Amino acid sequence: MSLAYIIAVMVTVVGASTPILFAGLGELITEKSGVLNLGVEGMMLVGAIAAFATVDITGNPWLAVVVAAAAASAASMIFAFLTISLSANQVATGLALTIFGGGISSLIGRGFSGRAIPIFASVFPDALAKDAYWRVLFGYSPLVYFSFVMVIVVAWFLRKTRGGLILRAVGENDLSAHSIGYSVKGVRYAAVAFGGAMAGIGGAYFPLVLTPQWAEGLTGGRGWIAIALVVFAGWRPYWLLAGAYFFGLLGTLELYSKASGTSFLPSEVWAAVPYLATVVVLAIISMSKSAGGNAPACLGKPFLPSS
Repeated sequence: MSLAYIIAVMVTVVGASTPILFAGLGELITEKSGVLNLGVEGMMLVGAIAAFATVDITGNPWLAVVVAAAAASAASMIFAFLTISLSANQVATGLALTIFGGGISSLIGRGFSGRAIPIFASVFPDALAKDAYWRVLFGYSPLVYFSFVMVIVVAWFLRKTRGGLILRAVGENDLSAHSIGYSVKGVRYAAVAFGGAMAGIGGAYFPLVLTPQWAEGLTGGRGWIAIALVVFAGWRPYWLLAGAYFFGLLGTLELYSKASGTSFLPSEVWAAVPYLATVVVLAIISMSKSAGGNAPACLGKPFLPSS
């Protein structure tokens, strides 16, 4: 196995991991506020179709990222209004958001079938970005480097800032946070909006980097992996980064099994491995004595100050 082959695998893993990382970071902040949003897959699809449509119309991938984040964040506000303002069941509403995102992306996407769009290029010169060896560091889209920045920003925000402290306080004990004057609903609205924006960017990564043509269900269930990844990482950003790349590695097994033609298992089995791993991880965590030890105490519970 040559070094060039190993580098090619590493580059592929980065591409498969980045959208999961974006969506996972958004869901982590959302859950830290005490809100469980299972609509990540739907928001990613909204972001994907918004990005595709924007690039198709304007030819500007940078604008497409902004529009994708805004569109998915707007979709998340439907969820926020129902669960935070009206105290609707968060699980059922999140599932409804996933169905909504899948439906509206499919409907809008019909008008873009068969069209190709320009995708993000590396920000570095081709001599580095396309070199057989240096591309392991320089051969990625700007969104990949932005994802690393966001991991650091989220970790810093949660641990080093007053805003992060307030967010964690709301997620751990909303009544106490409310009693000392913090707007629990305001904090949760902001957290859900951020989660939606990050999921939208994760969805935008698919048409802007991975595939320049629209296909129904483009995100391929990565939103569900992102939700499980937050639990797998124990609600810690740096563990989330490691977990995203672990699941990204599992996701590349299907591609290389097809390419090599020598796999002892069918490619369909390799395609199912990330999702099977998700189930196994959640099962192990749920059976552990310390299961949920890092989970916000108010996760999934409606805020009822009068009770």
